[in-house]
Amino acid sequence: MSGQTPHLGRIGIWAGELDDCSAASVRETVTTIEELGFGTLWFPETAGREAMAQAGILLSQTRRMVVAAGSTDIYARDAVTTAAAQRTLEEAFPARFLLGLWDSHPSLAEDIRGHRFGPPLPTMCAYLDALDTAPFGPPATAASPHRVLAALDPGMLALAAERTWGANSLGMPVEHTRNARAALGPTGLLAVTQLCVMGPDRSHTAAMARTTAAAALPNRRGLLPDLGYENVDSLDDRLVDALVAHGAAEDIARRVHEHLDAGADHVSLHLLTTTPHTPPTQQWKQLAAHLLP
Repeated sequence: MSGQTPHLGRIGIWAGELDDCSAASVRETVTTIEELGFGTLWFPETAGREAMAQAGILLSQTRRMVVAAGSTDIYARDAVTTAAAQRTLEEAFPARFLLGLWDSHPSLAEDIRGHRFGPPLPTMCAYLDALDTAPFGPPATAASPHRVLAALDPGMLALAAERTWGANSLGMPVEHTRNARAALGPTGLLAVTQLCVMGPDRSHTAAMARTTAAAALPNRRGLLPDLGYENVDSLDDRLVDALVAHGAAEDIARRVHEHLDAGADHVSLHLLTTTPHTPPTQQWKQLAAHLLP
């Protein structure tokens, strides 16, 4: 069963706020996202719910939608445990679970989880080796080919192209999508997560878009000059607009189509709001009206 391929659809939702919601609210939220017609629900893993348990909750509450654990922390569980969990979820929910692996941050790995943070590429390579050879899982299941890497830099994109189904790139300009497509080749899965701020128009969203871009900048600073963005620390309007799609629903829809035209197979929308602990249900509905059949 692990060989069945998940079909992500063209548009998904990155629901970063689910860790702040009760389990009952999580169930209600994921039902709404599926009913709106989005193809995939993505969620991160930092220090909230354990990713595989969260995926089980979301899969059990839905019937058709793919659930993507978009940034499972490789320091959160050993590769044998991850492999067994992936095989278990794929057996129970064929073609509906996608594993995304993330190389974490030093502070999360060391200060919170108590591990020694290793060089990202060799550490991820070793983790993938262990996934491929993990001996445990439900009977008659094998190592799953359906995993992606959370990848921004060229090295991790190259590793994704060589060793996995593809990559998910979060919070990068359209120029990065073009480069990622070239790195992954014509057949590698390229999922892009777009940071978004919605409002009546761009004048209402400009300030929050700048705050969002500033928060995203540290992990992307070194990559942006090669994409044509100089004087990155000045965070000029051009860079803010490149990192954060903001304005009305049609403005965000326009950015989604730019990513698709640049080679993305799938775009998920990470909406940032002034009420970060509350799922932005009404905004998702507006985006569905502009982006889904």
